[in-house]
Amino acid sequence: MRSFDAIIIGAGQAGPSLAGRFNDAGKTVAIIERKHVGGTCVNTGCKPTKTLVASAYAAHLARRSRDYGIVLGGDVTVDMPAVMHRSHQVTLDSRHGNESWLDGMQHCTLIRGHARFESANTIRVGNEILTAPQIFLNVGARAAIPDFPGVQDVPYMTNSDIVVLDRLPRHLVVIGGSYIGLEFAQMYRRFGSQVTVVEKGPRLVGREDEEISDAVRGILEAEGIQIRTGAECIRFAKHADGVAVGVTCTEGEPEVIGSDVLLAVGRNPNTQDLGLDKAGVELDARGYIKVGDDLATNVEGIWALGDCNGRGAFTHTAYNDFEIVASNLFDGENRKVSDRLLGYALYIDPPLGRVGMSETEARKAGKNILVGTRPMTKVGRAVEKGETLGFMKIVADADTKQILGAAILGTGGDESIHGILDMMNAGATYDTLRWAMPIHPTVSELWPTVILSMQPN
Repeated sequence: MRSFDAIIIGAGQAGPSLAGRFNDAGKTVAIIERKHVGGTCVNTGCKPTKTLVASAYAAHLARRSRDYGIVLGGDVTVDMPAVMHRSHQVTLDSRHGNESWLDGMQHCTLIRGHARFESANTIRVGNEILTAPQIFLNVGARAAIPDFPGVQDVPYMTNSDIVVLDRLPRHLVVIGGSYIGLEFAQMYRRFGSQVTVVEKGPRLVGREDEEISDAVRGILEAEGIQIRTGAECIRFAKHADGVAVGVTCTEGEPEVIGSDVLLAVGRNPNTQDLGLDKAGVELDARGYIKVGDDLATNVEGIWALGDCNGRGAFTHTAYNDFEIVASNLFDGENRKVSDRLLGYALYIDPPLGRVGMSETEARKAGKNILVGTRPMTKVGRAVEKGETLGFMKIVADADTKQILGAAILGTGGDESIHGILDMMNAGATYDTLRWAMPIHPTVSELWPTVILSMQPN
């Protein structure tokens, strides 16, 4: 049996950083990883997908070159093996960087293998037994495989598969009309595939306000992507040309014939094979580890960070989990998950940046709201770039002048949203932002103008 001050299971976004804090404090820490260091973000999520998005954007811009007075010779073609090699190299560089970082920690031991609890403070990895008074679970999540009729009878891909695909699908059928599905849909359309998105709900990105969902749909359809919403009869069957995907029983063509299928309908936590029952750690009905506001589980000495705790499904929320736990353990603070303000982005082009409440959520909360909007056609920076799709939107409390939330679907939206996010984190009223003097020409300079346009709604 090997004893440590702490054991971390999973080397995703939160794990290595937490190992670093233990190491810097002179405490021994074991970090256990059964597959790739870096977790989803580095290996099958942010790093490879945003690299692919960049390649798809380059192809799209090349096809639009005449709009900018640039003449290219011949048709724009995409070398998929080269695109995939570039993406994979970004992943490898990041993964190796994380590995080198861990290897360089004097008090940290990186252990390869599958970890399972033997008791609340004892972990088995193969034939080795490890023990520590503090154990941190950072085991992440994986793509959900829904129990659609016929799904096990046909070949399909998840995000983990498609990020290493080095060929161009003739017709990619994407099941799921939210973040992961729409990003792959647009990028593969720009690479040259025919693409159909099948969404069970009545609209795309259903958590957003309806006008944002409609605008996203319009952007994708304008690029030739077929959208099938309200697909209540999703089913699969083998077909001579690939896979027959049943879409609906009521309207439109009942089937879509695709060469390839991508399942992008959510995530499941990697908690089913850790022996959590032996430790007494409680799970919720979906298999997520139950945690309190400080990310501690019901068992003293065990915490859960990242996707496996169901308190956030993003790289930045996983990293913030690390910050909360580290601050409380090492800095004497009392940080809480409930204190954080959630922001996120949808990385289609143009991207959607979101923070705080949507208009719909603010109404449901009974707020007396003000709403301001601005089309990107009225944003000078967008006009100059020739990228005028989308709009900006802000929601505020008419009684307190607090900013409740904002969204920007438009060029630079994933960056511009931080002006609002920072103001909200600082607790500033919209008057403070109204009198800011932003830089021209930028997208962010329009936020004070959007505030001036706010009306009761």
